[in-house]
Amino acid sequence: MQRVRIEWDDLVAFEPTLDDVTAHLPALVTAYNHPLNAPLLGHTSELAAADVVEHYERLLGSNARPFLLTRDDQFAGDGDLRGIAGGAAEFAFLIADPSAQGRGLGTRFALMIHTFAFQTLGLARIYASVVPANVASRRVFEKLGYTLDTSETYGDEGDVTLGLDRATFLRVNASPVAEIRIAMVR
Repeated sequence: MQRVRIEWDDLVAFEPTLDDVTAHLPALVTAYNHPLNAPLLGHTSELAAADVVEHYERLLGSNARPFLLTRDDQFAGDGDLRGIAGGAAEFAFLIADPSAQGRGLGTRFALMIHTFAFQTLGLARIYASVVPANVASRRVFEKLGYTLDTSETYGDEGDVTLGLDRATFLRVNASPVAEIRIAMVR
């Protein structure tokens, strides 16, 4: 099966197999359960390794495109396009280590996955659901060109829904998009 690999300088986003997920499972569990990350992800209880595997099994078995993120060959987080249908999808991401958050890494990974979504998949629109307290994620989305979108509801009740169309993304982000490399790998 062909999978996508997206590269930009020292960053790589790749579609994982379950073996890849298992290889990064301790880091994923730690990231999802970190006291600073969990509330922003909407978790009310600690996730076990089996929960994380089940999450990826659901993503891999659905109309979604999950990615693991690395920087300098070290695990950095994850992201996905989910609910892909009718030219649209929802995007979610997590930079694993809170000390690496707020330094542009999330923006760069989001740019990579959005470039794939708009240029390779040909999506017309992407949505994001943000917990109101997650100001940093909202800033990432706004940098990419997202605006408040009340026409769609994603995520949990009370979340803020943002939307971004292909033309806006490509206009706002033309320079970095030109540097991002997308390849199909086995």
